[in-house]
Formats: sequence, structure tokens, C-alpha cells
Amino acid sequence: MEIKVNFLDKLRLEAKFDDFTVIADQPIRYKGDGSAPGPFDYFLASSALCAAYFVKLYCETRNISTDNIRLSQNNIVDPDNRYQQIFKIQVELPADISANDRQGILRSIERCTVKKVVQAGPEFVIEVVENLDSDAQSLLALKPAADASTFIAGKDLPLEQTIANMSGVLGNLGIKIEIASWRNIIPNVWSLHIRDAHSPMCFTNGKGSTKESALASALGEYIERLSNNHFYAGTFWGEDIGNAEFVHYPSERWFQPGPNDTLPTEILDDYCRTIYDPDGELRAIHLIDTNSGNVDRGICSLPYIRQSDGRVVYFPSNLIENLFVSNGMSAGNTLAEAQVQCLSEIFERAVKREILEGEIALPDVPQEVIAKYPRILAGIQGLEEQGFPVLVKDASLGGIYPVMCVTLMNPRTGGVFASFGAHPSLEVALERSLTELLQGRSLEGLNDLPPPTFASEAVTEPNNFVEHFIDSSGIVSWRFFSAKPDYEFVQWDFSSHGENSNADEAATLFGILKAMGKESYVAVYDELGAIACRILVPGYSEVYPVEDLIWDNTNKALLFRNDILNLSRLDNVGLEGLLERLENNELDEYGDIATLIGVEFDENTVWGQLTVLELKLLIHLALRQLDEAHELVGAFLQYNDNTIDRKLFYQALDAVLEVKLNEDLKLEDYIANFRRMFGNPRMDAVVGSVEGGIRFFGLTPTSTKLEGLDRHHKMIDSYRKLHAARAKASASGQ
Repeated sequence: MEIKVNFLDKLRLEAKFDDFTVIADQPIRYKGDGSAPGPFDYFLASSALCAAYFVKLYCETRNISTDNIRLSQNNIVDPDNRYQQIFKIQVELPADISANDRQGILRSIERCTVKKVVQAGPEFVIEVVENLDSDAQSLLALKPAADASTFIAGKDLPLEQTIANMSGVLGNLGIKIEIASWRNIIPNVWSLHIRDAHSPMCFTNGKGSTKESALASALGEYIERLSNNHFYAGTFWGEDIGNAEFVHYPSERWFQPGPNDTLPTEILDDYCRTIYDPDGELRAIHLIDTNSGNVDRGICSLPYIRQSDGRVVYFPSNLIENLFVSNGMSAGNTLAEAQVQCLSEIFERAVKREILEGEIALPDVPQEVIAKYPRILAGIQGLEEQGFPVLVKDASLGGIYPVMCVTLMNPRTGGVFASFGAHPSLEVALERSLTELLQGRSLEGLNDLPPPTFASEAVTEPNNFVEHFIDSSGIVSWRFFSAKPDYEFVQWDFSSHGENSNADEAATLFGILKAMGKESYVAVYDELGAIACRILVPGYSEVYPVEDLIWDNTNKALLFRNDILNLSRLDNVGLEGLLERLENNELDEYGDIATLIGVEFDENTVWGQLTVLELKLLIHLALRQLDEAHELVGAFLQYNDNTIDRKLFYQALDAVLEVKLNEDLKLEDYIANFRRMFGNPRMDAVVGSVEGGIRFFGLTPTSTKLEGLDRHHKMIDSYRKLHAARAKASASGQ
């Protein structure tokens, strides 16, 4: 994590990281003002807080109340050496906690990250640099041997060269990548989390059997998501980019709607139209680009090459964002390498969906086959030794598809996790299934898995597949675990071992799609200095249902974005219009406004916590519609999850509205004790909100210029780097 420090007045310091700001000072005895803890005080507190976090985690996974658990830390300083200290952590536990859990709680404290880092003895490197942002990839160094050249299946270059090339591309873009975490909790299974130090909303996870392969995986995913604009999907890019010469790519084209808002003839082809507009209900307005919101410009469309005949077909950017999400994207050392990864991912997810929704029972992989891959076997045994039964399944559906499955059972909680992986090589597909299982997860994270069910409707519900797509945490049918499989085991192999193995494998995978009667469409993006591609297989590789284009399109943001950002400037007529749209568009009352309008608010602000319900409540208050506001306050207090401070504001508001709406009660009879209960500042805000002197309490004024929204500007600054690189590449004729 990158922490930037600013020098304030006197001895005060300001540390900034992610969306947080921490102020440090010195005690008065050390010439400070005593306005904040000192740096060493924060360090001491971090150790105690980290220990308490692991206690909390242990107790919550076992339904143990922490109400009567107390933890204390004292640091004992050696009188002869003040740098030699003992951190004594003491825990007070209630008598009704079992001896087994007492030991478990103590063991959980041993896992404290701060403690382990201190015990390991961190290495400090202190240096002067010309620019803090110039050494963009200094945090990625793995220090491989100078002569190291490690090849793995599927990669056309050694891992070391792959890492160097990809990190160089990011560095040239001015993107400073940092590694936020590493995990290696069982043998031969590594994962890590990387992110943009300046825009931490841009992040990826990598996985592999070694540190190097996991890092290459994370960097590859980062570049694929940059190249396909996935980090910025659904986000408002601002008026400048929305009116620029191009919005997404220089190759994009904008098409005007036909008569009566019909689809432009230039987009899609007949094959796609039968899939995306089977009933003739799709209209041009459904396909307006969400990122720019530029309705007058028409439909932003991106060129894809149809693989059956090489024809260019234009797909609306809106359609891709709404239906495919990140499915079918990849980056690689070569185009063929990227295509194999894209197609493998498409098969993995489509076959996974077919298996889970069809409640198909898969055949076990014979032990003698698993034994051929000792590194994978060691990882499986590592999970078994931790108390997690593991099932290894052939998901090829009779040798038709290059897909494998590793399923974990958690006897502690009754939860299960079915992890799938795909690749032309059975070994690689199996390894990917195993590494995907633990990507970014701790052993404690495996306690959150849902139990299996015999209720078919829960398994086939569309959102269940979305959960499986996001992090494989959806529900699995008990029928999946039947000892009577629906298919025989096949020791399949779609791999090629020739000089052009990736090209041959890509052709094989395209051939499977062709045999299924599926068209595939490919876009290649190399203008950032790396090769990435995206493959769409209409009617097969979508994540969300086609109906979402009409009924749950992300560009519904355009109905609300301008008015919500200009909320503080709207008159009563404008507020009533906004309220009507919020009421009539079947929105989730507890959905957050940030997602609805595509703006990255700081999560620690009222804007960042704002839901549709709360916004409607505040509009009713601004319109002096107190009965309606009071009704929504009750719903907010019953169901909404927000900060303590915000809940207290609404508790006070609820009390004041009760008085105001009751003819027998007068506010002056209660205000003194309301103030004693809730404090003067909060009561001033509540009374002002009810009487009209204060509107939209807590919502800092902004506009479509996004004033004061630093987090969103960091995201847009990240995208501007890509936009500039694409413009430069286009100007040079690349």
C-alpha cells in the first residue's frame, strides 16, 4: 500500500492512503500540540486492533458473542534498550466460553498480521527519488535469478519476461501498481491482489502455482481490463471525454437511431438481432452509451471481426457492458495466447452454468490420474489436512469441453464451493480450478460459503449464476454430489505440442464453437503496448440475461445522473420530477446511488452511503412532505445499514416528525430533552431539515462537473491515461 505524507503546520503530519486521511502530531512535552496521536502511538494501536480483529473473526464464524470479551495490550520497554520491547496482549474471556474456543481465540491472535510482520523483521529501504511516481513498478519486484527463464503451459514467453513486459507497459502508461496482499495457505497455490496506487478502485487478482505465475496472472488480468475499459464500466466519464473525438476507442463509430427510435441498420448482424431483439422490442434509446451519456451523439458502437467470414460487425458498447461484463477478455504475449485464454474462460463459465443449472452430477477424476500431477495433488492434500474434503470432477461433459472442477466442502459450516477451470490441457484446467478456489481467500473466508440445496429454483435463479460468475460463491445443488454421475469420466486432451501450440489450440476451441452452431466475434486491442482481445459468443457467453437490455439497463443512470449531481440546485418542480422517476422505475430501495448513476463517491461520506430510499426521504423533506418522509424514516431505521452518526440523525428526525405530525404534541415541550439525547449540532440539523432551513443534510453540493469528488476524479485520471495513449497511437497510424 502506498502511503503519501504531507507536512502540515508545526509538527503535524497528514498521511493519505486509499480514501483515508490520518493526522499525526506529537505530545505537548515534545513541542507538539497534542492534537492527534503520534506515529508510534498509531503503530502500537495497530497491533492491538489487529489482534482484536482476529478474535472478532474467530468468534463471528462460530456465533460466539464478543459482548463480554475484552482485550488489552501493554508495551514493556527494556530500560537498557528502548528499542527492545515486549508487547503483552491480554484477553479477558467469559466463563461460559469452552476450553476449546479459548485456545482457538489465542491461536487466532497468533495470526495477527502486524505481529507476524514485526516478528519477521521488515526490511527498510530508504532512498531519494526524483519523482515519487516515476518508479512505477518498484513494488512488483520478485528478484528472480538473473538467468531465470521459466516456461509454463499456455505462455509463449518465460514468466520472467512476461512480468517484465507487462509491468513495463503499465509503467509507460504512468500507472503505479502496488501489491496489496499475497496468499499461500496450501502448497503450490498462490494468489495476490494488485491495484493502482493512485486509483485503488482499479484492481485485479492473480493466481498460480508459483509466485511468478500468480503475478503474471494478475498483471495480465490488469492489462486485459485496461484494454477493454472494464475498470471504468458503468462510470460517468465526464462531459469532456463524452464530447471528445472518441470516447472508448478511435475505431468506434456512432450511429443515429432509425425512424421511431428503431435500431440503426449499421449495428449488429442478422444473427445477433435474432438473439438480442427476438420480439422487436429493443429500441435505440436502450443502447445509448452509459459512460458518456451523450444521447444526441447516437449509439456508440465498437468493431468486431466475425470469425466465420472476417466481416466487421459493430456492437453497441452499451450491449457489451450490460450483458458480457468481463467474460471473454484476456491479454497475452501473443494474440493466440490471449485467444486461448479468452475461449477457455468462455467455455469454463458456460459449461459451469450448464452443470449448475442442470443439476448435473459429474464423474470423479480417478486417483491415479490426479497422481500424475504431484504439485496439484499436494495442494489438494493441503486442503484435506486443514479439514476440508475435496472432490475432483471431470466437467468436460463426456470429453466435449476442456473444463475441470474442484469442489470443496466445509464440515464446520455445511457450505460448499464449486470451482471450475478450463484450458486445452487437462492439467492446466485442473490447476486453474484449484488456484481459483483459493484466489484471494483465507481459510476463514471459506466459512462464508452457502450450503447446498435440493431446491432447484434457488439454483436456477439467474442471480445465482451471477454470484458464481463474480466469485464462485453461489448455491450448488445437492444433486451435483450424487455418486451416480450423468457422464463417464474422459481423460480428455485438446492441447497441441507443436511449434504454434497456442494458435493450434485457439483454432481447436473456435472449432468447438462452430460445431455448436455458434458465431464468435473478436476485437483486438494493442494500442497500449500490449496485446489484448475480447471474444463475444452471442447466445452463449453472456453473463446477464438479454432481457436486461430493456428491463435493467445500466443506462437508466441517464434518467437520474444530472439531477442527482445537481440536487442542491433543483427547484421544487425539478425535485418532484426526480422523485417521480425514482418511484416509477422499479429501483431497489436499498440500492446505492453511486452504482445507479455511475459515480465513485468516497465510501466514508454520506454520498457514498446514500441509497435510493434515503434520497427519496431527503427529497420529501425538502418538499416539506412530512408524512411521506416519516414513513421512509421508519423503513430506513428498520432495514438500512449506515453509520452510527447517520442512524442517530434519523432517530432524532423520527422523534421530531412524530411530534410535528401529532396535533396534541408541541416541539417546544420536547426539544430540551431531544437536545440532551442527541446533542445540539445534530438537533439543529434535524430541526432545520424539518422546517426547511436545511436541505439534503450531509450531501456536499456537487454537479456534473464532479466538484469535490476526489475518488471519482482519480478514476477518471486513470482512464485519461488510456485515452491519451489511444489518441497518440491513432495519430501515429498504429
